[in-house]
Amino acid sequence: MNRIRKAFENGKAFIGFLTGGDPNIECSEEFIGKMIEAGCDLVEIGIPFSDPIAEGPVIQGADLRALAAGTTTDDIFSLASKVRARYEDTALVVMTYLNPVYKYGYDRFFENCKKSGIDGIIVPDMPFEEKGEIQEIARKNDIAVISMIAPTSEERIRAIAEDADPNGFLYIVSSMGVTGMRSEIKTDLASIMQAVRSATDIPAAIGFGINTPEQAAKMARLADGVIVGSAIVRLAEQYGEKAGDAIFEYVKSMKKKMI
Repeated sequence: MNRIRKAFENGKAFIGFLTGGDPNIECSEEFIGKMIEAGCDLVEIGIPFSDPIAEGPVIQGADLRALAAGTTTDDIFSLASKVRARYEDTALVVMTYLNPVYKYGYDRFFENCKKSGIDGIIVPDMPFEEKGEIQEIARKNDIAVISMIAPTSEERIRAIAEDADPNGFLYIVSSMGVTGMRSEIKTDLASIMQAVRSATDIPAAIGFGINTPEQAAKMARLADGVIVGSAIVRLAEQYGEKAGDAIFEYVKSMKKKMI
């Protein structure tokens, strides 16, 4: 079984995101280690980009700080390699946009994903209909393309779910708009999950806006996993190079509520 699917084997999966290179690559390696040791089952590493259209102010700020620190795509691959050497069994996924992958070169990008121990990729600005642009190259390198499902028609939800990569998971977007912490999530996620379940048995995780243990527990009752990004990135912003312990305690508290 691949590492992504294994992340969902032992109860509900906690999926944590951080922007690689914020505040620097060395700290990112430490922070990811803290996340895994606190119970993170799968880690999403954001490749910093100057125009992250799906991100809210918190992750936009992290991207800008990482870029100002000189972080490159090759640095993210090096980071992933170091994490993989320490944590052989933890699933690693990169989140990026299509432009950086295109500019880097599709073949080169996915070959380096494989060499670095990366298991999957999330591309928020790639429409479902254009997924074929990278799917074959990704598959050739054993990289799962993670499909995202936003609140939309049941027909479209089913179409995306039915076509999802069986080696990955489905990313269920909890709210329309950009990423960011939300005090309340009003989307009818139960109906979305019902449509997903009728179309596939691939694991599904809910993300966008989740930031409290209570929200994590609620989402875990609906889906196979919970995705948290902005709240972790906010700790990196708040504590800078000393954020490791705060990230550890936060992830631990979230994971505990999901059990």
